[in-house]
Order: sequence, then C-alpha cells, then structure tokens
Amino acid sequence: MATGVPQYRRPTVQAVLPGSAVLPAPPAVSACTGAGPGGVVGKVAQYDTVTVPVRHGLEAVDILRLRRACGAVQQIAGGSAIAFLVPPGTALRWHLPGSTCTSGADLLPPTDPHWIIPPSGPQHRARPTDAWVLRSALCEAATTLTAGGLGPL
Repeated sequence: MATGVPQYRRPTVQAVLPGSAVLPAPPAVSACTGAGPGGVVGKVAQYDTVTVPVRHGLEAVDILRLRRACGAVQQIAGGSAIAFLVPPGTALRWHLPGSTCTSGADLLPPTDPHWIIPPSGPQHRARPTDAWVLRSALCEAATTLTAGGLGPL
C-alpha cells in the first residue's frame, strides 16, 4: 500500500429482499452547473469548498496531481484564491490555518477557463478531493513554500 495515496473501496451492492420497499431516487442535480430539475443554477450542496491563497493552492494541486488524488479545482475571487471541492460535511470539522472551508459550492460550467482541474467524464461530474489527503497536501505545500523562501503564507 502506497503512503499518501488514498485507498478507495468499491461500493458493494446490497441485495433487496423480496417484499421490501425501495424508495425512488431524489431528483438529480447536475454536478457541473448546479442545475436542478427546474434548471436553477446556484450553490450546490453536493460539495463543500476549501479555499486557499493562489500560490499555496497551486503548490497543493501539484502535490495532489503527483499523488493522483486531485479532484476538481477552480480559481475564484478574481484569481487570488483556489477552491478545492471536498465531500459534504467537511466544513463542520475543517480547522487549518491559512484556509477556509464553507458548506456548498458555486460550480462553474465545465468549459469555463477558471477551472484548474475541470470536471471530467461524459457527464462532466466534478470529483471531490479527499479532505484528509488535501489537508496533508496543504501542510506539505506550506512547508515547501516556507523552505523556498516564499513563506510564511
């Protein structure tokens, strides 16, 4: 098992017993535009957003790409910040100086040039970055920038 690489488990299919009720799936929300059944675009609750300054964020993106663990990343705030999409619920337990984590995400269209790592696949689904792997990469990026004379952040 490699160190620093997230280990993902494949979801197992659970058998449905005869006579048990199966609930219908909720209306789908497009992960790339945040458009719901009525075509409304806005904040998507499927993700939380971790925001860091641009230099720190780009260094973390490089680290995550080397680990093959980088999800969708976008540039926000007029180019002065980087936003990582993370799983929902991360904002409740995120405490890392130099970064903020907010619930929900304002997603851009998949062809917007502000995506650093755009959503991919045939449905342009944005893949979130694992929160603990991101935290590790942000700490490593801070150490690298400080050692290179570009810190403190």
